[in-house]
Amino acid sequence: MCSKGQKVFIIGPGFIGWNVLDLLVKEEYRVTGFVRNKEREAEIKASGAAEVVIGNLHDKELISQTTAEHDIVIHTATADDLPSVEAVLDGIQKRADKGLSTIYIHTSGTSLLDDGCHGSTKSSKIYYDNVRGDIEALSDDAPHREIDLAIVKKQKQLGDKAKIAIMIPPLIYGFNPNHKRLTIQIPTLTRFALKHGYAGYVGEGLAVESNIHVLDLARAYRMLLHHLEHTPAPKLLDNPYYFCETTGDHEPSWREVAELIGASLHQAGKIADPKPRTVDSKLYGDLFGSFTGAVIGLNSRSRAVRLRELGWKPVEKGWKESYVEDELPEILKEKGFAGFSGYKGTVAS
Repeated sequence: MCSKGQKVFIIGPGFIGWNVLDLLVKEEYRVTGFVRNKEREAEIKASGAAEVVIGNLHDKELISQTTAEHDIVIHTATADDLPSVEAVLDGIQKRADKGLSTIYIHTSGTSLLDDGCHGSTKSSKIYYDNVRGDIEALSDDAPHREIDLAIVKKQKQLGDKAKIAIMIPPLIYGFNPNHKRLTIQIPTLTRFALKHGYAGYVGEGLAVESNIHVLDLARAYRMLLHHLEHTPAPKLLDNPYYFCETTGDHEPSWREVAELIGASLHQAGKIADPKPRTVDSKLYGDLFGSFTGAVIGLNSRSRAVRLRELGWKPVEKGWKESYVEDELPEILKEKGFAGFSGYKGTVAS
């Protein structure tokens, strides 16, 4: 496959996918975005998408048929929707039955690696994406794992009739001023602090998670796509997993994240005391509900060996600079923090 003119179907061109769409449009791919409503249709068309399909993730026949009409599918809507993934795989099978190959990049997340410590300790366990066995050894009921396993099973069935990869990003940070969209975890912690007057963390706040700037992540999708395009299908069957992180051995603990939030809000005159503290579990509803411990209290340490071997490297500013210079100013423009009641959507990591 060559890139020019190839038809790409991006499911959920939101925080991650919109940035991927921007890059692919510039490279003259013919991009179709799958969005939920007319408002998003206008935004995505303005970014240069060739077409927009309106639907939801449970429109299985629509997703399957649209997949069957595209050379490349990139799913960035969520890591946890099995019906939409099954629909994509069905569409890929339709193409295979006609002798057509498909490239499919699915988005999972490093919550897969959650050790359940809820902030009590920093783990020494680091996962490397060139060691497939460590990922396959994860529990079948780990976060996102049900969907990843369904994809791996189908990959075995399809063999060289499709090229399939699973991107596994960690904590995502960063801001694209063209899109005006914020990330999830750190902004949610900031809104919590603005409501309750202190920056918080789960347990002792000692757990650590790797991280990635969203624009570096988008470039990683592009690099991975080019790799899949130019690599014979049989060579891609050994390992579908790709981590994508920018931190190396410098992952911040969740307490360090809270310290930066506290210091920044105090300096801005928004809270009286910069010192962070443990969040009472009774207040988890103002964070991520029952998933709070798994979302901001987990150890999740990953290394993107395979993407770096392809030549990818992170070039964006680090998480601290991004928060202070880009994300916090946007959050402080918001109003109504007293009524903030946590994040209710899905978390892409």
